[in-house]
Amino acid sequence: MNRGLIVVDVQNDFCEGGSVPVSGGARIATKIADLVEQGAGRDYQYVVATRDHHIDPGSHFSESPDFKDSFPVHCVADSEGSELHPHFAPVLTGGKVDAVFFKGAHSASKSGFEGADEEGTPLADWLRARGVEYVDVVGIATDHCVRATALDAVKAGFRVRVRLDYAVGVAPDTTAAAVDDFRRAGIAVSGEAPVPQ
Repeated sequence: MNRGLIVVDVQNDFCEGGSVPVSGGARIATKIADLVEQGAGRDYQYVVATRDHHIDPGSHFSESPDFKDSFPVHCVADSEGSELHPHFAPVLTGGKVDAVFFKGAHSASKSGFEGADEEGTPLADWLRARGVEYVDVVGIATDHCVRATALDAVKAGFRVRVRLDYAVGVAPDTTAAAVDDFRRAGIAVSGEAPVPQ
C-alpha cells in the first residue's frame, strides 16, 4: 500500500511575519522539512505540497475579515507571501517533494483537494494514479486548511491520518473542534498539537 504525505500551505503569509500569521508556523515548517528529509522514499512513497495561490478570490479577501470565510489579503499569486517558507522550501528544491498543488485562484478553496498541479491534474487523481491509498496530512493551519484537506481526503476514499505534532492551529477552541471533526470522520489522529498562543 503506497503512503503519501500531504503538506498543507507551509507558506510565508501563514508564518510569523506574514499577512495572516499563525504562531508557531516557522517552527512547524522546520519540523515538516525534517519529516520529509527522513521519510521521503521510506515512510512515504510520495510527498506533495499544497499552496494557496490567489488571483481574484472575491469575498475571501476582506478589509473587515471574519477569519472564518474572509481574511486579509494573503498568498497572492507570484508574491513573496505565497512562496513556501524558507525553512521548508529546501526540501522542494532538493527534489524531496514530488508535486505542488495550487488552490484558490478565484475562490476561498481551503482544501488541497480543490487544487491542481501545473499540468492541471487534481490532487485526488494524481494520488490515485500512483496507487496511493493512505495519506498523512500535516501543515498550516489545523483548524482551517489542514482540516478541510483531511476531511476531503476521506470523502475522496483515502485512509487518512492527521499528525498533530506536525501541524499548528490558529486558536485552541477551533483546533479542538477540528480534532473532534477528524475523529468523527474516521480520521486517525497522532501526536500532540502545539497549543495555539
